[in-house]
Order: sequence, then structure tokens, then C-alpha cells
Amino acid sequence: MIRIGINGAAGRMGQLLCARVLSSKDLQLAVATDLPQFAGKDIGEMVGLGKNDILLGQPEPGAYTNCDVVVDFSLPEGTKRLLSCLGAQALVVGTTALNEESAKALGQHAQENAVVLAANFSTGVNVLLSLVGQAARLLPDHDIEIVEMHHSRKRDAPSGTALALANAACEARNVDSSETVIYGRVGDVGPRKKGEIGIHALRGGDIAGEHSVTLSGPGERIELGHFATSRAAFAEGALHAARWLNNRPAGLYSMQDVLGLN
Repeated sequence: MIRIGINGAAGRMGQLLCARVLSSKDLQLAVATDLPQFAGKDIGEMVGLGKNDILLGQPEPGAYTNCDVVVDFSLPEGTKRLLSCLGAQALVVGTTALNEESAKALGQHAQENAVVLAANFSTGVNVLLSLVGQAARLLPDHDIEIVEMHHSRKRDAPSGTALALANAACEARNVDSSETVIYGRVGDVGPRKKGEIGIHALRGGDIAGEHSVTLSGPGERIELGHFATSRAAFAEGALHAARWLNNRPAGLYSMQDVLGLN
């Protein structure tokens, strides 16, 4: 049995992850943590599986001692706090919009422990990343536009997945994303600049995640996309990464590594 810790357990993804682990035959929920205001709730009751006497705790030193792998789907401040509390646990991180300080701390943890960091744990999205890279490389003069849409409660924009798609295109074309990517357009911006990549963020309803990439050239247009109908795909991918990561050598890995796409 792989002993799993979940940070961000009170959130929608966190609850789904807890439910999946509790229902798994090869995974054991060792600890679940979140912000202090959620502490003390019974995890089984919280996810609709009945009381199981595993109580929601909070990130603190020693909380993850009995974990083999910790899975983090919290907010940037939650990830920052988690990193200060970890020991020698492997780590799966799905939190997006990490600041420079947290990214540095994550890199330091990866020097001695195995870490998977991904903007999106869906298998389909990671296949899309590969396809976008191929298309951008094979169609170097096509204009690229990325549109993403998420539920109304999502706090960061654009999504980490949209940024990853843009980076995949930039890497394929060997260009600097900081000089190539623009975010939306307003006013008299003039003609589209050659080579620029546009990202546009939409928010509304309860959409789990939709991403489309359009490559437009003379007389033709290619559209690549991924549409998530449930967060289950993200949860399954994250737990697949946790299984893959257990007993893996120290290092910073991507979901592309987990799926053998690199």
C-alpha cells in the first residue's frame, strides 16, 4: 500500500482525491490537511463515504511523517506552507500560479526527493501539449491563438494549462515566451504581430476546464482542443503520478515524464 497525504483536502479536487484514495485497493489515506478553519472534519463524512475517524488536519511539521507521497491541490499560499512542513516525502503538485519563492522551495525539495509538478494532470491534456508542439514546429508561419474557459470561482488567469500550451508552442519554435505571448487584446492594437501567441481567459458557470488552440494560415485553420467534463480525469491523473513517483529517484518531473511522452 502506498500511503498518501492530501493537502487542500477541503477543496473540490481535494475531496475528490480523498474519495478516490479511500476507495482504492493499493492506496491508503494517511493524512488530509487544509486551512485551520476546516480542521476536525471527518474525511469520510466530508466526501460522502460515511464516518471513518480520519480527521482533517492542517499543514504542520510532522503531519506527513507517515506518508510516502503527498498530493497538493491547494492555493499558492497552501503549497508554500506545505513545503515548510515536509520531510522526505515524494510530492505531486497541481497548484498553479506559484510565486518565485514557492517555486524555489519546490526546486529545493526536488533536490532530495521526487516531485511531479504539472499544470494539468489529465492524460488528454498532456497528449494535447505534445500535439501543439508538433503542429507549431511543422507550421512555423501559422498564427496561434489559445482560448481557455473555467468555472467562475477560479482565481488565477490565464490557466496554468493555457500557459503550458503556449510554452509548448514557443519551445517548438525556439522563441522566448516572454517576448511572444500576449494576454487578450483591447483598443487599437494594430495588425497582429508576426509570431505572437494570444491567450484569452473566459470564466463562467461550473466548467471543469476547456482549452482550444487554433493555428491559422493562408486558406486553412487547424483546431486542437481538450474539454474536461469532470474533474475525475485530473484526480485519476494525479493519483497515477503518485503511484509512478513512489520510490522514484529525486528530481523534478513532469506529467509528460509520467506518461512516457518525453
